[in-house]
Amino acid sequence: MKISVSEAKGQLTELVRRAEAGDEIILTRHGHPAVRLVPVKPAQDHQSRRTLLESVRSAGAAKATAGPSSARSQDFLYGDDGLPR
Repeated sequence: MKISVSEAKGQLTELVRRAEAGDEIILTRHGHPAVRLVPVKPAQDHQSRRTLLESVRSAGAAKATAGPSSARSQDFLYGDDGLPR
């Protein structure tokens, strides 16, 4: 929904309710979009942030240990004598 800033002054409470419900509210100035009303996402509590961080760390550690070792990843380029093939 697009509405001018001057019209929005009298309807601010209703516009905030609609934005909280998920409607996109764009305030215009001289016919051009100026701002958008969006709901504020609630901040996560300390424990849920810690849980998320631990899951990301464990996923990263699992990826780091999976697959061949990078120390020997280019060995196929060289012969048994250590020279390029």
